[in-house]
Amino acid sequence: MAKQVSVFVKTPSLFLLVLLLFEPIHVGGAGRLNQWESGIRLPSQKEDEHQLGTRWAVLVAGSAGYGNYRHQADVCHAYQVLRKGGLKEENIVVFMYDDIAMHELNPRPGVIINHPQGTDVYAGVPKDYTGEHVTAANLYAVLLGNRKALCGGSGKVIDSKPNDRIFIFFSDHGGPGVLGMPNLPYLYAMDFLDVLKKKHAAGSYKEMVIYVEACESGSIFEGIMPKDLNIYVTTASNAQENSWGTYCPGMDPPPPPEFITCLGDLYSVAWMEDSEAHNLKRETVEQQYEAVKERTSNFNSYVFGGSHVMEYGSTSIKQEKLYLYQGFDPATVNLPPIDLSPRTRTRTEAVNQRDADILFLWHMYKNSEDGSKKTDILEQITKTMRHRIHLDGSIDLIGTLLYGPAKGSAFLNSVREPGLPLVDDWQCLKSMVRLFETHCGSITQYGMKHMRAFANICNSGVSQALMEEACVAACSGHGPIQWHPSNQGYSA
Repeated sequence: MAKQVSVFVKTPSLFLLVLLLFEPIHVGGAGRLNQWESGIRLPSQKEDEHQLGTRWAVLVAGSAGYGNYRHQADVCHAYQVLRKGGLKEENIVVFMYDDIAMHELNPRPGVIINHPQGTDVYAGVPKDYTGEHVTAANLYAVLLGNRKALCGGSGKVIDSKPNDRIFIFFSDHGGPGVLGMPNLPYLYAMDFLDVLKKKHAAGSYKEMVIYVEACESGSIFEGIMPKDLNIYVTTASNAQENSWGTYCPGMDPPPPPEFITCLGDLYSVAWMEDSEAHNLKRETVEQQYEAVKERTSNFNSYVFGGSHVMEYGSTSIKQEKLYLYQGFDPATVNLPPIDLSPRTRTRTEAVNQRDADILFLWHMYKNSEDGSKKTDILEQITKTMRHRIHLDGSIDLIGTLLYGPAKGSAFLNSVREPGLPLVDDWQCLKSMVRLFETHCGSITQYGMKHMRAFANICNSGVSQALMEEACVAACSGHGPIQWHPSNQGYSA
């Protein structure tokens, strides 16, 4: 302490006044970089918590099975980004089935990667809600901080206060109005929105940012997301298009040769790799949105696949710095600012999310040297394709029975004008899906693309009795085909 005082005495008075306004700088280069940046002092973690509240995060991988490796890899990677940013483990809640790291097909047991040259992102990830506990009901309870409503899991919830900020990242399959979960029921848009409204009404957060990776993810918010909840949302795709898997076998860049599945999703790796490449105390939410939008669209070319990143909710949040939600990694303090110039654009190959499972099975078949295993894999591919044909054909026939052969298909696939919600009666949508699954089998991650058909049936006023009659007629003659997420297989 005496040495500190003697230094201050010799310091010019104006500079001394500046120094006294701030906390003492600890010895060591890292300490200096944390406190100062280009002559501008950066808030310390302690000051952040006092002035800005606590940062919370919920990370959700909504799928199961090795063919869906990429979703859990996305979420594990997101956890590492947030932890490096200073978010505490106790403030991050993770949902993932947790059947990938030790899966028999994983060439690196106990390790998950999210980039072809990536390091392990699985180490240290908390097992808050895994297996049968990855449910929509548990997710809602966690968001609302309602421990009494939980079923299993770690019991960790978002116990946020009025001055806190919340970051939510969801990665999975989806369809019009729904997001997948490994355990039924799926997450329906209006149910999720009701939870967000309750969270807002409770006054238990200051602002929230939500990133969603899924096919038709824009439909979760299109026409129903209010602008006055202090919530900003971006989605990987608009309300009627697919999102895309990437870092898949046969692509450029390819995963290590021993991997037969996609390592990540295009939108997801876009935001995480952007966060790791920049100082998030300089980059705004809007700048990341624009960067991710460019990369996810493959720079507006869609040559190798790509989708339209969308935004909803309270757009005023876009002007804030990203570190308020994702934290700040001291190692990035001297990284250059974000650069959206054409010379930085490297296009990425991708695969339609709904075809990623077929790609996975095909590579498994191609790489297998065991004759009996090749036969089993070929049978699984056959069942998968047969199930797709069954779903598509059943929906087409139901459309014909309800609206006639000339109008059925066109009506079921019609898209409402931008700004309108997918469906007027969300309970009707759930009921129509239940009727279909009762008589025709689970819609599965592939069949979620037909949710628009069920929504249009509701919007046209078809009764449940008439819908059931059409389902029975369309699917009679065979038992429903069911999907088993644990072994990624179908059974009649």
